[in-house]
Amino acid sequence: MKHPKQNKHAPQTHPSALAVPSYHRILVKHGLIEKTLSIPDAYEVFLKVGADPEVQKLRSKVARGNKMKHVPALYLATAMALQGMTKQEIEALKLRIKEKRV
Repeated sequence: MKHPKQNKHAPQTHPSALAVPSYHRILVKHGLIEKTLSIPDAYEVFLKVGADPEVQKLRSKVARGNKMKHVPALYLATAMALQGMTKQEIEALKLRIKEKRV
């Protein structure tokens, strides 16, 4: 008796999830932008987040610990810096970003 073939492939990720850049996903995860914000606008926000002195301070601690030098590591270090922030710090960051947009 033959056994039916089992599908051993990994589950497919939705293609639209892969089409969104990592910086967009990072910002959405931390509540800094809406999921529907355009990619160019999200990149502008990401640059502002990266330029924020508090994020730079936290990011430099992460970067020193991991010896990060390449560009994808910048996204990772920023994500890790945001992860290390409290809800109050994230809210303060949102206010600072809005001030820079106006």
